[in-house]
Amino acid sequence: MSKQHSIVSSSSSGLMGPVNNFLERWIPSAMTFALALTLIVALLAVFLTDTSAVDTVRHWGNGLSGILAFMTQMCLILLLGHILANTGPVRKVLIALARIPSRPASAYTFIFVVSAVLCFFVWGLGLIAGAVLAREVAVQGRERGMKLHFPLLVAAGYSGFIVWHMGYSGSGPLTAATEGSFLSKSLGGQIVPVSETIFAPWNLIATVLVIVVCGLLFWLVAPKDEARIYELPADVGSEQTANIDYDIVTPGDRMDASRILVFLFGLALLAYLVIHFSRGGSITLDIVNWSLLTLVLLFSKNVIELIHLTRNAASSVGEILLQFPLYAGILGIMKESGLIVLFSDAFVSVATAQTFGVLSFLSAGIVNFFVPSGGGQFAVQGPIMLDAAQKLGVDPSVAIMAVSRRHEHENR
Repeated sequence: MSKQHSIVSSSSSGLMGPVNNFLERWIPSAMTFALALTLIVALLAVFLTDTSAVDTVRHWGNGLSGILAFMTQMCLILLLGHILANTGPVRKVLIALARIPSRPASAYTFIFVVSAVLCFFVWGLGLIAGAVLAREVAVQGRERGMKLHFPLLVAAGYSGFIVWHMGYSGSGPLTAATEGSFLSKSLGGQIVPVSETIFAPWNLIATVLVIVVCGLLFWLVAPKDEARIYELPADVGSEQTANIDYDIVTPGDRMDASRILVFLFGLALLAYLVIHFSRGGSITLDIVNWSLLTLVLLFSKNVIELIHLTRNAASSVGEILLQFPLYAGILGIMKESGLIVLFSDAFVSVATAQTFGVLSFLSAGIVNFFVPSGGGQFAVQGPIMLDAAQKLGVDPSVAIMAVSRRHEHENR
């Protein structure tokens, strides 16, 4: 066990200690949940519909490749966000921001707000930057004589994730805004523009309220008793951007070490984005990824650094590559067996147009326990809720954001 992990664990001896111990002992990994949910859905298809076991397996196998494009988009958001957070310019900004908090109570709120703002724009960036900022605030606070509870700093950095699905890189609303996505059939071949979901006034107001309320909570729960504060170990210092050692011997080495190529392609991508938006182009998952790639290319020193940062970030996307085909297989079973219609009819029988949003929000919380992935959950539950919304005459944007928001609050 690492020193940081042992600090976090040792701080859970209070009221939430038994709960934390139970969850750590009994809750399996997201991969195990995905496998278990696949089995559950397959059994439901066999026993609740007229689908045979053979057909269920066939629907599952055919569905495994159903959301490969979506899976790639999710992987790229995390990969590029991880790379961007570790580029030199972004690291320097985070280190500079870490000097701002002057009092312990404000440090926790500050980290949360910065992380939440970054996650609103790009969750892959905010997730990594929040962790980096928590460490830097702990290090610099220690140097200035502030006693900071490191587990709470980490929690503040991670909790910014709570608003990611309400923002610029939210997988649910962006998938609904993309032509030809796996939600296209559920939306009747139409799209739901982000102006009706992410940038709708009610969503922006809700985002601000969530950040304000949660930021206030971090300020209120800041530990007052210094004896209960677990600081960052004294031997853990600031994690500066690593200098990559490389030899320039051949012409190929000189090209790899040149900044010109990556910078030119960064400018080319920037020009594409300007043209895209100037001609009325919309925000989609692809556009979010190309925005991230633009910044990565502009901020990277050269191809050598870019390759180094990519290798470090690659391990973060491994589970997504394995889990998302399983979610796609689940979706394939539900679509072909008729479970989607069965579930949506059951939902319609207890919901009304007025209660749809709240009930969708609550039901998504239950599903999120079994599908602890925002994109994965939307792939599984999105079509059901959209089908139910259509039958009740509810605006599809309500179904999209209800499922999205419940993931943020429950899973994180």
